[in-house]
Amino acid sequence: MITKELEKKTPQKQGMLNNVMRQFNNASDIIDLNKNIRKILSITNNELVVHFPVKMDNGEVEVFTGYRVQHNNALGPYKGGLRYHPTVDIDAARALAMWMTWKTSLAGLPYGGAKGGIQLDPSKYSTSELERITRRFTYALGDNIGPELDIPAPDVNTNPQTMAWILDTYMSTKSPNERSTNMHVVTGKPIGAGGSEGRDRATGFGVFLCIKFWADHNELPLKDKKFIVQGFGNVGYWAAYFLEKEGAKMVGVQDAFGSISNTEGIDVTMLFEYNKSQGNIAGFKGSRSLPSEDFFSLDCDICIPAALGNQITVNNAPDIKAKVIAEGANGPTDVEAEEMLLARGVEILPDILCNSGGVIGSYYEWLQNRNGEIWSLEEVMQKLEKKLYESFRKVIDVSQKRGVDKRTAAFIIAIERLEEAYVQRGIFP
Repeated sequence: MITKELEKKTPQKQGMLNNVMRQFNNASDIIDLNKNIRKILSITNNELVVHFPVKMDNGEVEVFTGYRVQHNNALGPYKGGLRYHPTVDIDAARALAMWMTWKTSLAGLPYGGAKGGIQLDPSKYSTSELERITRRFTYALGDNIGPELDIPAPDVNTNPQTMAWILDTYMSTKSPNERSTNMHVVTGKPIGAGGSEGRDRATGFGVFLCIKFWADHNELPLKDKKFIVQGFGNVGYWAAYFLEKEGAKMVGVQDAFGSISNTEGIDVTMLFEYNKSQGNIAGFKGSRSLPSEDFFSLDCDICIPAALGNQITVNNAPDIKAKVIAEGANGPTDVEAEEMLLARGVEILPDILCNSGGVIGSYYEWLQNRNGEIWSLEEVMQKLEKKLYESFRKVIDVSQKRGVDKRTAAFIIAIERLEEAYVQRGIFP
């Protein structure tokens, strides 16, 4: 759960939309993107804002605002997460939906991009209240989502349980003979509700794989490399788990409640168990607390921002000591900070590559539901690694061929695939 301290440091929410548009325009200029296709990709297809009432445990009624932005579906159904957070608004949803379009295109998936959520702090509501909020939101979205139209997934402060509530509510609106054919309306579901083995770790495993591919490409062993993680939720935990298995040492962690460090290393599994029991990482035995503004200045080789957007800014970028930043979150590095880091020789593994393991894992779940298949954990992980390696190699090749950074290379690959689709299909009518 990412609130409180991280929120204090989050700049204006529309900063993310500004960032994604600058990244898009930069890559579009380099490839001389067709001006008419640029117009289409610069805007969203559909934007839905819903206001809906929910009865609270005390009998009072609260009205919530929910969003779903569908950016582009030229390559397939819209795909993207739902987040429950106070910073959710239409601009944040627009930015995140656009990033999803580039992410699915880069990964070579038959999907477009969407994003959405509800503007609330889930820590202020009971589980039963969150269930009613989720079900009412699903009902309000109605036929604007669907297994062949727009497929939500978990994001910040949502999880497999949230997806199970959405699934059950959506299916209950269909006639009995149609219900089983709608299992793939959401991904990231619990295993017992049609979820896939490996989907829980897919995003974090993907972050780890990108770091490993980068290390192998540079002939660097991961053993004894020091890393720090911002956000110790699903993504941060699994990325840290797999890095530790490779012999790397976690020397710093930050969550919504504070920051801790230990130059000798922090045991990932022990911290996970502590975090699960305490609800935060503060006070973990064998670590020291430090001011959160000093977190990014910790001495390390690898930095994994896996929390919210706009966390690495011009204010803290000069203090970063890591050789590589692996973006587990969406849009954690603002444009000016990135320019400063690249000038210093810090490498950035961009979000649309680095955290794409989640949507690839979601695609595998969607396929299994669609085809009535069940794959083993080993099968899912092997397919995920193969798919992500293909994306990584393409990004490296384009980066070297065009002499651009990895984010620009990733955007070029994603945009060119969409451009090809529009050129071949034409514009209706």
